[in-house]
Amino acid sequence: MRGVILYGPPAAGKDTVTTALHELDARFTLYQRMKVGPGRTTGYRITDAATLDQLHQRGEVVWENHRYGARYVVDRPSLVEQLSAGVPVVHLGQRAAVAAVTAAVSDARWLVVYLWCPRDVAEQRIISRHTGDTAARLRAWDDTEPLAERDLFLNTAEMSPRTAAEVIHRHVLDDTRPAIAKSDAG
Repeated sequence: MRGVILYGPPAAGKDTVTTALHELDARFTLYQRMKVGPGRTTGYRITDAATLDQLHQRGEVVWENHRYGARYVVDRPSLVEQLSAGVPVVHLGQRAAVAAVTAAVSDARWLVVYLWCPRDVAEQRIISRHTGDTAARLRAWDDTEPLAERDLFLNTAEMSPRTAAEVIHRHVLDDTRPAIAKSDAG
């Protein structure tokens, strides 16, 4: 099982690189996080608070964060299902989320890619989306910590989404690292 984590601030290119990856190789598909709340619906599995609460009660929530007045969740059952069917591309913006996702399915080979672009480039990309929440997204950009624990760092202001996808694709296919062994102690 192989998966890709695209980590980075808003407007770093996670959506466009994921689209380019899928166009390059249909096995690469967006992992759609669950979402409760307002805003964008494309790319998410929209649900209600009661469903998320049930997932929490069953211990199936890998990661949850709150931003833009909404709740976003990575759940273990859908993650395992997508890992079994292809190469999920998980979008994350918090360092702790990367650790949580890789630990939740530790027998998978995760390629962690830190996508980044300068803040002024991100601002122009955000403005061009016409979402009306530029200030909130720039605050999120400012809050996104650098990620030292990564396999690749790609500046999306310096390469096309297609080139970034080709680099990621090559690394996933050439990855000969063993999966992280589960510890008997923990």
